[in-house]
This record gives sequence, C-alpha cells and structure tokens, in this order.
Amino acid sequence: MTLDPGLADWLRLAIIPGLGGEGLRKLLLAFGSPAAVLQQSQSSLTQYVRQPVARAILAGVDETHLVSAAGWLADPLNRIVTVADAAYPQALLNTADPPLLLYVKGRVDLLNTPALAIVGSRNATVQGLRDAEAFAQSAAECGLCVVSGLAQGIDAAAHRGALRGKGRTIAVVGTGLDKVYPASNRELAHQLAQDGCIISEFALGTPPLPANFPRRNRIISGLSLGCLVVEAGLQSGSLITARMALEQGREVFAIPGSIHSPQAKGCHSLIKQGAKLVERAQDILEELGYLFKAGAAAAAPDHPLFQHLGFDPVDAETLAQRSGLTIA
Repeated sequence: MTLDPGLADWLRLAIIPGLGGEGLRKLLLAFGSPAAVLQQSQSSLTQYVRQPVARAILAGVDETHLVSAAGWLADPLNRIVTVADAAYPQALLNTADPPLLLYVKGRVDLLNTPALAIVGSRNATVQGLRDAEAFAQSAAECGLCVVSGLAQGIDAAAHRGALRGKGRTIAVVGTGLDKVYPASNRELAHQLAQDGCIISEFALGTPPLPANFPRRNRIISGLSLGCLVVEAGLQSGSLITARMALEQGREVFAIPGSIHSPQAKGCHSLIKQGAKLVERAQDILEELGYLFKAGAAAAAPDHPLFQHLGFDPVDAETLAQRSGLTIA
C-alpha cells in the first residue's frame, strides 16, 4: 500500500525528535500544513522551534517508519486519523493538548460517540473488578461508549463489561498499535479490534515506556463526558486521569470502599476533593443526562453462592456456613 502524500508528511513531522505536539502546533499555525512546514528554511523554522529541532526537520527522517505505516494500513481495520480529518474526535479538539494524530485499530466511528471513562487500579480487589464490569455493562447498555486503558485489573474489567453489554468500548494504549501490553490482554485486544477500537498517539514500534502512560491518560479523559474511578491507591495513575478530567471540564465520579483498604484511599481522596460519590450506575447516568434502562445496573447472579458473598474476601468455610452448602 502506498501512503497518501499528505498523511506521509504528517507522519514525517510526528516522529521528529524533540518536536512534540506543542511545537508542531506552532508550526502548523504559522505555515498552514505539514507540507508547507517541510518546505521552510531553517531561519523560518527557528522562529517557532529550537535550532536542533529545525535542523532535524530539514534533515528528514528515516523513511522506514513510513514503510511500516503503509504496511500496517494495508489491514482494513487500521487507520491513521489526523486533526484535519472529519473522523478525529471532536471532544479531544476541545482539550488543551490534543494529539495531532491517532493510530486507530477497529471502529473509527466510535471516536465521536458519547463516552464514559472507567479507570482504576491494576491490582484490583475482587469487588473492584465486579464493580468495574457491572458499571461498564450498565453504561454500555444505555448507549455510552466505555473508554479505558487496556491495563490489567479495572481497565480490562471495564472493557469486558462493555462488551458483555453488547456495547461500545475504546482502549487508549501507551504503546504503538503493533504491540499489545500487557501481553496477558492479547485476546481482549483482539476482541476490542473487532467490536470496539484501540487507539494510540504513539508511533508503531513504540515500547511500553513508563512516561507514555500518564500522557495517554489525557486522551482517556478527553474522549469522555466523565471519568469514573473504581478503585485507586493514593499513588495510582488513575488519579492522574481524574485530575486531567477535572482540568478538561469533565465530571469525576468515585466509588467508595472500605476505610481499611489501600485500594480505596485514592477514591476517598477524590470524594473529599469534590468528586461525586456513586453507588449505582444510575448515579452516573443521571448526572450525565442518560436515561437508565431498568435492570441494567447489575447482571443477575450466575450462581446461588454469589448471593452470600459480601464486599470483602471470604474463606470457603465461612461461605459454606452462610449458604448452608457443603464444601465438596
């Protein structure tokens, strides 16, 4: 597949070392298009970016990335969307630092649908996973797209809940889309590419660098009407997403937990700072103006034992006493 010349120019600028989104925005505002930027002299470029960056633009980039992108785009599921495209998510355009291009695998139409971000701890409790899946399923059944980060724990549970609700879900990742991280979510990622979509601002081949994940969080919140934090410790990256949501003018919701649970302390901190405490999916849907469909709040228990589970871990002997069943 041959790259469209206009898209090729976007990609050339996107991988210039040290340019970044802010520098590229300045150049585009000054010169109008990527093609025009690439035709400028060094003296013109240095009015807006540093000398090393201007020299890098004039020197050009390794075209290997463009060849890789062309091969990747041969798959009909894959697309690269720039801020100049009609398919670019309008919600992101209204944020302070929108990515200038997005790699998309799956349903590009989901980028402009009303969405709820659901995030939380990678090391989630059993109850946290159940909450994430149930809230996501309810949101999906009511027409909201569920946005999360494809991480282990709460993120993965949220994606699964949305898919179980026959709804829509977007995963925003911190790697190139030719990689799946963590590898344990490979099967989930495949399902998302078929029934939802996966997006990234990072070039193909980008590894899961720690600095990438806080940066991708602004996209998770920026795509959404609101952000639900299901579980989070005080050092959780989910609190970064919540802060970015507030900065972007989004609603922030948090589920309270046990005062003894480290995974609840981040949510409690958010609630103290003004996040809306939520106990049911209806609380979020009503706040966002969505009518709640009766019966969507939680799935019916799959097994009688679930009726005897509380909200903290329980051993088999105690569960047997509560249920009247014997341990086989």
